[in-house]
Amino acid sequence: MDSDNLLGQFLRARRGLVRPEEQGVPVIGHRRVAGLRREEVAMLSGLSTDYYVRLEQGRERNPSVQVVDALARTLMLDDDAVAHLHRLARPVPGRSRRSTRRRQVSPSLLQMMNGWTDTPAVILGRCMDVLAHNPLGGALFAGHTYSGDLMRLVFLDPDARDFYPDWDRVAANTVGGLREAAGTDYDDPQLIELVGELSLKSEAFRRLWARHDIRQKRHETKRFRHPVVGELTLNYESLTINSAPGQQLVVYQAESGGPSAHALSLLGSLTATQTARAADSVGQDIATD
Repeated sequence: MDSDNLLGQFLRARRGLVRPEEQGVPVIGHRRVAGLRREEVAMLSGLSTDYYVRLEQGRERNPSVQVVDALARTLMLDDDAVAHLHRLARPVPGRSRRSTRRRQVSPSLLQMMNGWTDTPAVILGRCMDVLAHNPLGGALFAGHTYSGDLMRLVFLDPDARDFYPDWDRVAANTVGGLREAAGTDYDDPQLIELVGELSLKSEAFRRLWARHDIRQKRHETKRFRHPVVGELTLNYESLTINSAPGQQLVVYQAESGGPSAHALSLLGSLTATQTARAADSVGQDIATD
């Protein structure tokens, strides 16, 4: 979590993931490094080796847009990673996002979510912690040790691999999403604590975090194996909340008329019944008092 040379860390990690043959570099004899060598990245990007070394070491911190784009092509970055590389090369100064306000959820947004009785919805903080949910969103993730923290659910929960049938893909996308959400603000105490804990407790997280993959959370299809209603295949959309930077509204939907829609409807019915029983119990307690 050294935040002093984020650009150099990213370049080192990403060149290690590019196979020489993918960029037409001949492989002769034994190579001591995985991926591309520094001099190969420099040559392919039209840079001097000395200049590229200075970039990796943090001694050169103002590469031009043209240099960044050339490096992105050499490192075979996708659109999300290219945008991240530009942010690292030219971080925008501004006030820190570290504030208690980013954990406060708008009451009007909560009211809107609670009206979606057939649609699970959760609001996530930038470290993938669940800041709020509607009843069905809470029911979707209920029953786990870390139901309120999706990063820890994926990597530390004992039943995570059963809950997520496509766990490998979910794990990679989740770490990429955390990197994207962190941006260049690696001094956030919550982020430091989270990455430190997961790095100590999960070898899979350490491996994925070291790749420096970037995955902007937008929309995707995700499978769940719910402990109550069984298999669910849900499409989700992730929406940024303009009034609360760093928060994301994630909304899940099932294909209309399919098995997952029926399972989701059953989960909603069970949730409504449990909520009604809890309200009746509270009412009886008040009457007794």
